[in-house]
Amino acid sequence: AKIANNKAAPTFDNTIVALEKSGQLLARVNATFSNLHGANTNDTLDAVDREMSPKLAAHTDAIHLNAKLFARVKALHDKRASLGLDAESTHLLERYYKEFVRAGANLSAANQAKLKAYNGEIASLQSDFQQRVLKGANAAALIVNTRAELAGLSDAEINAAAAEATKRGQKGKFAIPIVNTSIQPGLSTLTHRATRERLMKASLERGTKGGEFDTTKQVLRLAKLRAERAVLLGYPNFAAYSQELETARNPAAVNKLLGDLAKPAVNNAKKEAVEIQAAINKDGGKFEVASWDWP
Repeated sequence: AKIANNKAAPTFDNTIVALEKSGQLLARVNATFSNLHGANTNDTLDAVDREMSPKLAAHTDAIHLNAKLFARVKALHDKRASLGLDAESTHLLERYYKEFVRAGANLSAANQAKLKAYNGEIASLQSDFQQRVLKGANAAALIVNTRAELAGLSDAEINAAAAEATKRGQKGKFAIPIVNTSIQPGLSTLTHRATRERLMKASLERGTKGGEFDTTKQVLRLAKLRAERAVLLGYPNFAAYSQELETARNPAAVNKLLGDLAKPAVNNAKKEAVEIQAAINKDGGKFEVASWDWP
């Protein structure tokens, strides 16, 4: 508000540099909280995140949709070639202008109201999604009844699995926690095939089986809201919006890279599948190679 209501004509220092220096305490607190919440959360931090996510989204909107503030940024951007700025400062000015435009500064009042509603709901959904993913992963730990089913793991790993099961109220059994990737570490060392299959399926089925950790509705709603927000901002889809400032710049470049990569990657995978199947047959295995045999 202080920058926006400055009576002096906009300059690079009193507008762009001032924006760079504003909100430093909030930025530091937010970064600290986000790192702590991401690495070592608890119910209290989760509650704070649920409460603050939409408020922080509204705070960002209040800055980017401040008409007086954007007018100052736009005035500088329009005459940037005559300001005598160095390359770094010019780039910063251009990024600030683009940031405001991408945040809806050029929209009508009615569309800005729609945008604020989108941003608030998206922030809440993202918080809900992330918490469900983490809690779902924690709840999806694979419980194994016998030590023999953990063949291939080291004694230390098996003892850790026993301790984890005890912590979860399953004393006498073994628990393999699910980590937040598709490929679980145990898949590369477990020699008990049925355990590998159970571990892979537990990993892949997270968030899709109904119940309190299912994220299907959140994912679908987020995709819909992001798409509608992108169109409101003048982009054909969310992919175009999200890639505009990234290295690729546009979805076509991303798709070309993936398209160029896909064929040799698939050919290589098929070759490896033949080699793995040959090894299975040589060892007397009576099964066809599956994803849980192939980390």
